[in-house]
Amino acid sequence: MMALDDQQQAARSWFESLRTRICAAFEAIEREAGSDARFAYTPWQREADGLTPGEGGGGVRGVMKGKIFEKVGVNVSTVGGAFSADFAKSIHGAAEDPAFFATGISLVAHMANPHVPAVHMNTRFLVTTKRWFGGGADLNPPIPQAQDTADFHAALKGACDAHGQDYYERFKAWADDYFFIPHRGVHRGVGGIFFDHLEGDFDANFAFTRAVGEAFLAAYPPIVRRRMDMAWSKEDYQRMLEWRGRYAEFNLVHDRGTLFGLKTGGNIEAILMSLPPMASWR
Repeated sequence: MMALDDQQQAARSWFESLRTRICAAFEAIEREAGSDARFAYTPWQREADGLTPGEGGGGVRGVMKGKIFEKVGVNVSTVGGAFSADFAKSIHGAAEDPAFFATGISLVAHMANPHVPAVHMNTRFLVTTKRWFGGGADLNPPIPQAQDTADFHAALKGACDAHGQDYYERFKAWADDYFFIPHRGVHRGVGGIFFDHLEGDFDANFAFTRAVGEAFLAAYPPIVRRRMDMAWSKEDYQRMLEWRGRYAEFNLVHDRGTLFGLKTGGNIEAILMSLPPMASWR
């Protein structure tokens, strides 16, 4: 098993504790809707590059399919090893030495009701020859609602403002650039924040990363409850399926997390849990 230093263990423990709280909050929404849906947890171990099971770490894939959450995945992973020579050139601080450590949480929720926005959240801590945090969250409604967008951004802005005066504007603009589908000429959703390579002051950057997780947990469940009982039409459902197609295109073609997982021997089902259960292209 991998030996972790204090910073690595602290980050790992936080991501795992955040997973537990998020899953509990989502299960509570299912219970309110009269559903007995629960998360099913599947542990996995990294066995890439000739590693023996457990040597390169692993994670736990959590998936729930319910009445409100048609499909939601909340994954945590802690892995280590060495990047391939070519891939190392694209990773911050890895060109000099391909050894790496990574721990993080990744969440994607696809909802049954087209009026409830899908959502993505990911935060992570990476160690190469440098140490940094990255991540973000963005809201992806098939049928956008101004109040939902405003509330989600307000929560993220509050987290940003408490840690850096320019964080929200910088990281919102970064999300707008990142969550864009060039071949469609459209954004994936209504945005959020995206940040990467926060290095230098571990304590400050870790505190901000925790604040992003707390902001997500505070903002998203109320949005779900606000919309989950709204009536929807066949046209609304078709609009959601077509929007999901755009989401799938982004995650398969442009998403960095998908590429990182595939390049580092991650669990395929955990990597691709971001894909919607059903989608449509016309």
